Amino acid sequence: MIRRSLWARLRAVLPAFGALAVCLAQNGSGSGANCSYTENPEQFLEQSGRAREDAFQRAAHFGVRRRAGQQPLAVAASSIPRRNLIDDAIFGKLEQAGVESARLTTDEEFLRRITLDLTGRIPTSEQVRTFAAQDDASKRNIVIDQLLYSPEFTHKWTMWLGDLLQNTRNSANFSRQFRGRNAMYDWMRGAIHENKPLKDIVYEAITGRGNNFESSTGAANYVLGGISTGPAQDTYDLMFSRSASMFLGMGHYDCLVCHDGRRHLDALSVWGKSATRLDAYRMAAFFSRTRRVQDNNTASDYYQSNAVSDATTGTYDLNTNYGNRPNRVAIGSLRNLTPEYHVTGAKPDTANWRAAFAENVMNDPMLARNFANRLWKEMFNHGLVEPVEGLDPARLDPDNPPPAPWALQASHPRLLEDLARVLREENFNLREFLRLLVQSSAYQLSSRYDAAWDLTKVPLFARHYPRRLMGEEIHDELAKATGVMTNYTVEGWSDPARWAMELPEPVEPRSNGGANAFMNTFLRGNRDTIERRQSGSILQQLALMNDAQVINRVRMTASPTLQRVAKIAGNGELTDEMFLTFLGRMPSEYERERALAFLARYATSATARNMAIEDLAWALVNKVEFLFSY
Repeated sequence: MIRRSLWARLRAVLPAFGALAVCLAQNGSGSGANCSYTENPEQFLEQSGRAREDAFQRAAHFGVRRRAGQQPLAVAASSIPRRNLIDDAIFGKLEQAGVESARLTTDEEFLRRITLDLTGRIPTSEQVRTFAAQDDASKRNIVIDQLLYSPEFTHKWTMWLGDLLQNTRNSANFSRQFRGRNAMYDWMRGAIHENKPLKDIVYEAITGRGNNFESSTGAANYVLGGISTGPAQDTYDLMFSRSASMFLGMGHYDCLVCHDGRRHLDALSVWGKSATRLDAYRMAAFFSRTRRVQDNNTASDYYQSNAVSDATTGTYDLNTNYGNRPNRVAIGSLRNLTPEYHVTGAKPDTANWRAAFAENVMNDPMLARNFANRLWKEMFNHGLVEPVEGLDPARLDPDNPPPAPWALQASHPRLLEDLARVLREENFNLREFLRLLVQSSAYQLSSRYDAAWDLTKVPLFARHYPRRLMGEEIHDELAKATGVMTNYTVEGWSDPARWAMELPEPVEPRSNGGANAFMNTFLRGNRDTIERRQSGSILQQLALMNDAQVINRVRMTASPTLQRVAKIAGNGELTDEMFLTFLGRMPSEYERERALAFLARYATSATARNMAIEDLAWALVNKVEFLFSY
């Protein structure tokens, strides 16, 4: 049941609430890629357009009409300070196109955005007040540095890495068991905490060996994610195609291990249309000496664990007539394949073929391009190339453009190359690369924009594109705003998790079905068959209105925050504190007027005032912006 009288009071409190359903219903991203191009080519051909439409819709909900006497929210691109190479590229292109830029964020907007984007948490009301009051030109850089080296940063980016590497306890084809999942989590968390270069994380993932239950060899769990149910070659194909997609952004290899690119990738990839299945076979052959042995001794401490190793002999054999891929048959007299790196033709000079593959990946320019594009999308919420796993190496180099009618793939080709170069020069340092992104004026633009806006402008990044928060972030936002914390038991962990962003995978906490279901409403996915999505739904709106995860947290008897706020005598100061706590900003004049009228009308006694504060907290949770980093 929705709280008594709230529907009747809602417009008196915050009329903007009504926009939430429309925002959530329209904020949909395209579904995941279908593995058969011929059955549904539009699914592939329209991926970039769907990403653009998604960014357009999210941005549109934060566009505003200028009121009489108000300063314009869009300004000349030339008026925005240029702080680094990103700004030179973004604002230079805006000037060339004659498109205005959004203004820079306010301090309140910036602090909430940067705290969410780097740590998955919201700032406290006191942090917002202090930051806004500081008269220091370097204060944004200072808070960026603090967040980059905070424990919360490690939690947020371990979650990001777990999503990328698909760390799960159970998948459709294989079970790491909870100890394997936990070991991989420990390895990833340690890597992020220690600021291990991304390229080293990739190398360790590809070459990981040892028992998958041990944290010291937790990287061995990555390659186990490529186990398939068909013949061994299906596993080699999956181990390779996952690596090509995750680490090189070249998801089209998943097509090539089934068939030649010709007649399949002609409209998608200049590189891919001339690539062959044999090329993909030879790449998959790098994994053909990977071995695993499962411990099936029920008395063993390592029961159901897997020991990953590499054989010194073995080839990729063309002799299958069943499985998840088309039959592999001899090509003339060619029946057994050895590895050959497709881009360079390099062959292993060691019996450890996985290590040879990893070395080739380290030297492949696509590694830096891929991570530069993925991290750009994490911060700007729209890739320089979309989709991020659809990179075409033949359409990325601005000094070697593709033949007509093809065009360079990135919206800002030189910028992508420059970012990849910086990433290499910084030795794939995650924190320093993120610092470059978030210190730019381009990142710090407001999402609010009142100039003409249409789909063609999305690739120009004239404004910041909001993102709907992950289910874990929404949970932690509620917990931090209300002060109502919960301990979650995770199997194999000696200490409980207090924050959802600490959980090892999106299907946790298994120990608390209510919290799990609430977060799953916001489409966390399962890192296997269901991807994480930003799509909205009416169920999400209903969860924010009715779910016990919300209702129980905005009760005066449960919330330390509301109890503290209730001690504030003046309704004006109370309103300010509530907005700062839940939304990270002061109320507008209109919101303040409505909130004060609401409190004056209903807070007629101590008990009634407490109920009114609960109602105000509930309404703030149901504001559109509560769900977004904007």
